[in-house]
Amino acid sequence: MLLPTQTSWVILAGGQASRMGGQDKGLIELDGKPLIEHVLDRLSPQASSITINANRNQQRYKQFAPVISDTFPDYPGPLGGIHAGLLNSETDWVGFVPCDSPQINTDLVERFCSQVQPDSDILVAHDGGFKQPVFTLFHKRVLPKLTAFLESGDRKIILLYKGCNTSYVDFSDSPQCFVNLNTPEELAQFGTVQS
Repeated sequence: MLLPTQTSWVILAGGQASRMGGQDKGLIELDGKPLIEHVLDRLSPQASSITINANRNQQRYKQFAPVISDTFPDYPGPLGGIHAGLLNSETDWVGFVPCDSPQINTDLVERFCSQVQPDSDILVAHDGGFKQPVFTLFHKRVLPKLTAFLESGDRKIILLYKGCNTSYVDFSDSPQCFVNLNTPEELAQFGTVQS
């Protein structure tokens, strides 16, 4: 089994957050602290190496963890952050979670690591009904394929997964792990539900 200490993790905060009115999603506050901090609180006990992928407000994000930015221009979406993470990581396995899911599982890293096979390229979380494509663990060997994919103008993460040896990690017992806050309404609703 792959050990959690053999992985690095990247919190994806590099998007444009158009549904959040363009505000930087990771820095929006929930219960008095930025969303990124909620994610870090859950992830830090599980992972020895965490960085944040951000394309703006880098100085603010640096208060929480080291920051890396996309090397591809024009916000290619989560794949831009995944590319930057693979490029900058010292481990062969690099995991990714979004910055707007404050309830990620406390055993998320362990679950991913336990499912790695010798020929695995990518592992993706599955909530029992849907694939959760930005909760993922990549082997560095995917980097050349991902670079070519982005250079060709492709952005659809699922297409990349189809071209690699991708397997799925079962999270059907904990769908709350994937609750993400995309709009001001969702954020307000979530704050009410939690309190």
